[in-house]
Amino acid sequence: MTAWGIAFDPVLSWPILAALGVLGLLAVAALALARSRGWWLRAIACVLLFAALLAPTVSREEREALSDIGVIVVDESLSMGAAGRDEAARNALQQLRQGAAGLDNLEIRQVEVRSGVSAGDHGTLAFAALDRALAEIPPERFAGAIMLTDGQIHDAPDAAHPLRAGPLHAVIAGARSERDRRVVIDASPRFGLVGQQQTIRFHVEEAGGDSKLLAVSVAAGAGQAESLTVAPGEVVEYPLAIDHGGQNIVEIAVAELPGEISTANNRAIAVIEGIRDRLRVLLISGAPHAGERVWRNLLKADAAVDLVHFTILRPPDKQDGTPINELSLIAFPTRELFVDKLDQFDLVIFDRYRRQVVLPMAYLRNVARYVADGGAVLIASGPEYALADGLYETPLSEVIPAPPTGQVVEGSFRPKLTAEGEKHPVTRDLPGSGDGGAPSWGRWYRVIDALPERGMGVMAGGPDGAKPLLILSHEGKGRVAQLLSDQGWLWARGYDGGGPQSELLRRIAHWLMQEPDLEEEALSGRQEAGRLVIERRTMKDETDPVTVTLPSGRKETVTLAPFAPGLWRGQLAAGEPGLHRLNDGVLEAVAAVGSADSREAADLLATERVLKPVSAATGGGIAWTEDGAPRLVKVTAGRAAAGPGWLGFKANGAYRVLSVRAEPLFATLLGLGALLLAFCSMWFREGR
Repeated sequence: MTAWGIAFDPVLSWPILAALGVLGLLAVAALALARSRGWWLRAIACVLLFAALLAPTVSREEREALSDIGVIVVDESLSMGAAGRDEAARNALQQLRQGAAGLDNLEIRQVEVRSGVSAGDHGTLAFAALDRALAEIPPERFAGAIMLTDGQIHDAPDAAHPLRAGPLHAVIAGARSERDRRVVIDASPRFGLVGQQQTIRFHVEEAGGDSKLLAVSVAAGAGQAESLTVAPGEVVEYPLAIDHGGQNIVEIAVAELPGEISTANNRAIAVIEGIRDRLRVLLISGAPHAGERVWRNLLKADAAVDLVHFTILRPPDKQDGTPINELSLIAFPTRELFVDKLDQFDLVIFDRYRRQVVLPMAYLRNVARYVADGGAVLIASGPEYALADGLYETPLSEVIPAPPTGQVVEGSFRPKLTAEGEKHPVTRDLPGSGDGGAPSWGRWYRVIDALPERGMGVMAGGPDGAKPLLILSHEGKGRVAQLLSDQGWLWARGYDGGGPQSELLRRIAHWLMQEPDLEEEALSGRQEAGRLVIERRTMKDETDPVTVTLPSGRKETVTLAPFAPGLWRGQLAAGEPGLHRLNDGVLEAVAAVGSADSREAADLLATERVLKPVSAATGGGIAWTEDGAPRLVKVTAGRAAAGPGWLGFKANGAYRVLSVRAEPLFATLLGLGALLLAFCSMWFREGR
């Protein structure tokens, strides 16, 4: 198409031209009032002269019309799968595209919005998708946008947020009369101290129902569910006892509402990580030695450890003539530690202890009882263990897994993992272990020979590499770890390259305290990338399939495959949110599986509440698919862009200039001739 225009490039500045124009107008007016002959010829000459001073230029543009661009944002998030909305949205999209195809000079660009694992727990980010689409559209061509959604948008801007000029419409997929019931967790702590209680607050929301009381079940872990009766909207405080470290899982479920759009949000899961307040350790050193300070430094370096350390420097039977008033030793509070407060310690360590009258046999028998009742003991043996008055010749022999042979083996060696040690969580993947090859740890020079009767040898040593070095044993309800060497301090000092003494001690201590992450026989599950990952830790060479009971009651069987020494894994699509119960015939566990995007699944009701303020601020409209797809029209700027049954796209009239041709009027012979003709006519008239 062709467009004409005129432009001015004045010879003089505009104020001077204005002054000259006023003077010329006054002169012509005076001549006209005086009835001077030929005054009108003078007026024509003045006008032509003034026009010449303006230097007008006539331009002709060859233009190409550009299409207007509209955007349709299609919501394909999790909530669109409820109540057949996705089918209604597909039908509406088809009709909208057909309607847009019937409009002149309109191009439609479509953007899909999804939620789920890839998007994180952020919900439906429709406006972020719209912004990305608008970044590729010139502002002068934007005709408007339509969001085809259920209204559950989680990044809607404030109504006053400056949007690009153009109407924003919404077509809501769903029905205004939908019914739904959902569990909402108002407050749940992320962490809790083991042995204490934490409170979970929740309530049940109901839309479209008339229930006065609701049946709610609360299940903590693999235990039996507790039934509660609550009213809709009533805030319930549920106390949960944190009885173990790691994940403590609670599932809250409400009965189904007849006719509700989805039961996916009838369950909610709270996960509280159990942590220990402080680790209370009692360290008894039989005599000063090179590694004693290392033990103390390792334990004191951890701010979460409360350490009570006693070194028996002077037994009561020692007679060397030193006056009592010259001794500055602290009395060993044996009764307080081994009778009154023994059960308050999480871990008791005997470091190169030998039988002495400081600890009567009754007290050591009390330690054996402490282990049988669930306590934890670590025995770090030195040459004293092989003697006749060693620790094994006490009531503690009831819980010590490896009696001594009486031999102390001397010689250089590097500690290594046994076949069981490569599988056991305490020693598997220890730094420098070599991943099945020779460890890069520093050398030790002494091991106490012993014959394991119980437990599991996870490390070996000695010049022949066959002597048991670290034994882990279950004794009654408690556990005992036996380290058959006093050379561990060489690792801490960095001798010959050192070794992971602090990491090994940390793992041993947590295994002794029965931390779930270090159990050698364990079954667990976790949600990862939209799938339920099942792990089985075992010391066996094979494992049985795992039966998974889904929240709906349906059962699935998952076959596990070796993943690492002592670790087997399997996967299952996480199709149902809720508590999944795992059973392999020996162990049971529960796994919390939420929706792929819990924020998206929290509220499933179709609504116009979120988009209405933003749509109104841009002049857009709201339509529902249950009323049929709206008709699309094009409107000019400044006119209403929406009405009953129709939505409008703005007609911008954008174009692209292909070529421009400009012609100055008074720079040509025609313009110059007009000026000369005017002056000659004026002079001719006055000469007659």
